[in-house]
Amino acid sequence: MKELHWRDILTRTILIIVTVTIVVWSMPHDSRSYYHVEEGKPWKYADFTAPFDFPIYKSEAVIREERDSALSQYEPYYKYNQAVEQQMVQKFYKDYADGIPDLATSYMDIISNRLRSLYQQGIIDQKDYTALLADTTSMIRIVNDKQASSVSVMEIYSPKQAYEQLFQDEKLSPVRTILQKCNLNEYITPNLTYDSERSEASKNDLLAGIALASGVVQKGEKIIGRGDIVTEKTYRIVESFKKENELRNEDVKQNHLSLFGQILYVGILVLSFTIYLSLYRKDYFQKPRSTMMLYALIIIFTLLTALFMRNTVLHVYLLPYAMVPIFIRVFMDSRTAFMTHITMVLICAVMLQHPFEFIVIETVSGLVAISSLRELSQRSQLFKTAIFVTITSITVNMAFDWMNSYGLTEIDYSYYNYLVANGIMLLFAYPLLYLIEKTFGFTSDITLIELSNTNNEVLRQMSEVAPGTFNHSIQVANLAGEIANKIGAKAQLVRTGALYHDIGKLSNPIYYTENQSGINPHEMLTDIESAQIIISHVTEGLKMADKYNLPRVIRDFIATHHGQGKAKYFYVHYHNEHPDEPVDDLLFTYPGPNPFTREQACLMMADTIEAASRSLPDYTEQSIRELVERLIDGQVADGYFRECPITFRDIQYAKTVLIEKLKTIYHTRVNYPTEKKA
Repeated sequence: MKELHWRDILTRTILIIVTVTIVVWSMPHDSRSYYHVEEGKPWKYADFTAPFDFPIYKSEAVIREERDSALSQYEPYYKYNQAVEQQMVQKFYKDYADGIPDLATSYMDIISNRLRSLYQQGIIDQKDYTALLADTTSMIRIVNDKQASSVSVMEIYSPKQAYEQLFQDEKLSPVRTILQKCNLNEYITPNLTYDSERSEASKNDLLAGIALASGVVQKGEKIIGRGDIVTEKTYRIVESFKKENELRNEDVKQNHLSLFGQILYVGILVLSFTIYLSLYRKDYFQKPRSTMMLYALIIIFTLLTALFMRNTVLHVYLLPYAMVPIFIRVFMDSRTAFMTHITMVLICAVMLQHPFEFIVIETVSGLVAISSLRELSQRSQLFKTAIFVTITSITVNMAFDWMNSYGLTEIDYSYYNYLVANGIMLLFAYPLLYLIEKTFGFTSDITLIELSNTNNEVLRQMSEVAPGTFNHSIQVANLAGEIANKIGAKAQLVRTGALYHDIGKLSNPIYYTENQSGINPHEMLTDIESAQIIISHVTEGLKMADKYNLPRVIRDFIATHHGQGKAKYFYVHYHNEHPDEPVDDLLFTYPGPNPFTREQACLMMADTIEAASRSLPDYTEQSIRELVERLIDGQVADGYFRECPITFRDIQYAKTVLIEKLKTIYHTRVNYPTEKKA
């Protein structure tokens, strides 16, 4: 027993760890805000208050304009190289030491002086000169030794312009044709080189003077209220908040702290939910599929919420959260449905920026879904539930709007579209029920109603091959259903199980009294052989249940409707015929097991009483009461209900129902008088 206890603790601990791990993994691991905001549109979220101090960053367009304005004053630095002038002039004199052909010697000095003048003005590389003109830079700073002077770009030359300027001299222009043969461009080369270090420092100084922010938002300051129109300023404030959030989230320590907080928060909720199941619904842990469905629904809707939060186009109110309590209410119970729903809602809410309204709306919607859907036996019930949930969520949302808005015109009605779409999505719970049934092994009332259709193959075959058994099954279904209604058990489940509890008799219908018409084949068999045939209808019924894929709960009714009782007629008859011989009880005992649910107990009592009531010599209230009291008290004394959670009060109610119903079924009729002839 101690080993079993520790095994249960280990299993539930692993279940908690796996659930928390998956949920936390899916959640955003930072405090990033997934707002989808548009300038000129209403604010769709709850009132937005600054959680911390942050600057109001300027827009990219404003910063770009200020940068352009600052850079218009930018003057790139160029180093002046005096050696270039001396080298090029000396080279010119060296190349033309004998003078220029066809020109007087005086032209040598004129050209050298002109070259010196060009170099003193400044010559830069052609590529740099083109870039300066394209960048609309009007001034540059020329550094000569330790002095820097500003010079207009129009006052300096590129090599090509310097060559053209050379011939602008009034003395050189007439002899241009002769000078062009001298290749004077070989003596014109840049003497101004770009100083990247000084230039970049100057540019950075200018850009450093540009303020990236135009103000500061104080912690606790209200930025915008729900339904307010997003102005240009508000838009910049929200975008600044998102940008500042991203900068803060680059802090590894902060991210780790946020992750640990999420683990602690989700862990507390999942642990509390597991403790609730352990204290009040421990039987669910004995059915692994039941437990898996509960935790799987929490995980699935948490994953969907995280996905919707990252995709700001899709709103979380589109998710039909009320589908979770609907599924659990149909297959389990109302209390577990609510506890699962509230656990899921609280986990999902932590991913939202303003969770209060979400928690209230979804909690109330879940309560309405649970209370409006006690039993899902018709499609119209789910349709009504969807309408009730939609109306409730719209009403709660409207209450928040009225409390937080100054006028009807300020309300953002787009939220109501999401809530209506949520109600439509809720209708998909009907087809998803089939998927839940097959995945987790449940049986819904809809499936039970479908199985109760007498046109089903097994029941139709029973009505044709074993009409007496079919009649008996219908009567038992009615009696057992009434008992279930009286004691608060699942009536639809009992009725369906009663219709199939004797399908094993189809293999040998003639051996059962209700199907005989004057011929009794047991007269030619020994008591042991007869008992074995009667007992075999349980095992044959289980084989047929497997053949027709009947749900597990229906098979349990077939196996338990006789429990581990005996085929008493043949047992007693054999004992009377062989008084001195020991009797092997196993030859006359049904395989069982005994009933382990209230519904199975209802069927056992109804089946026993209905069959025995046919042998009463007369149907009076006293004879019916004595029959019911004797047989059911005998079942209690034999211990058939020891493993079943049925109370003595329930059994007493069952007796009352059976007595009243049998009195109605076997009531006496008045004799009709015959007409006297004249």
